[in-house]
Amino acid sequence: MTGPTGVGKSALSVELAEMIGGEIIGADAFQLYSGLPILTAQPPPELVRRVPHHLIGVLGLHESCSAARFAEMARRCIREIQSRGKIPILTGGTGLYLKALTHGLADLPPVDAALRKKISAMEPSDALARLGEADGQAPGQIDARNPARVRRALEIVLSTGRPLAASRANWKSEGSGFRGLVLERDRGELWKRIEENACSMFEKGVVEEVRRAASAGPGVARAIGFHEIQELIAGRIAVPECRNAIITATRRYAKRQLTWCRHQFNFPVIHLSATNPPVSLIESAIQLLGIPGGTGS
Repeated sequence: MTGPTGVGKSALSVELAEMIGGEIIGADAFQLYSGLPILTAQPPPELVRRVPHHLIGVLGLHESCSAARFAEMARRCIREIQSRGKIPILTGGTGLYLKALTHGLADLPPVDAALRKKISAMEPSDALARLGEADGQAPGQIDARNPARVRRALEIVLSTGRPLAASRANWKSEGSGFRGLVLERDRGELWKRIEENACSMFEKGVVEEVRRAASAGPGVARAIGFHEIQELIAGRIAVPECRNAIITATRRYAKRQLTWCRHQFNFPVIHLSATNPPVSLIESAIQLLGIPGGTGS
């Protein structure tokens, strides 16, 4: 189950898991880390108590993760869950991690060592600009805030001589047995939820949380809001400016997630709405997934 940040994946996945006898595997690049549950919007305790969750808060703040490592951890969780007669439900918005699991990583030629060294020496802004010059669509297809992703995309484009999208077309074909859903909402409703979530973070104590994790490694430090709140702690910006910057960055991220889901997955869409009762949403999800019937927990 995937979709943009703030759409409501966590709550709906718990409802679904309770109905069909499932357990949830997180598929979020930042919820993997411990120590920042508020900033990374990890499922709240009341949801975790209802259904077992996996790959949430399992990495230390200085560890690193990749799509390949995530896929390996997720496969292990899937086997364990299935061994108990339960149904694994992957839930999260990190499309690259999900795609690595459902399709396998694309086969790409090795990058020339000299090219990699040259790109590694570039400033992140220069690498992003060069990527835009080489492939005008590529910056919108990746997390442009992530220097590692920018440099890797630039490596792929320059070494293959092809647009990034063309290289990603080499993903292994669907047919791995995974079935999925994409959750969406009306844009205005989604923006409102993102704004409310950002305000709620400050009420819950996200500033102190980031203060305690000040020495976090580069992996989790890329989470939206980490840099902005560090600027707030340092006294360089005020709370309203910090909050608005987080809201803007989150909306941009949600747009990229929607684009990714639209072009990288061929999953049916459930359009969430306040007028749809939860039971009808779960019934729709079960029908779209082709699950014979709820097994209970």
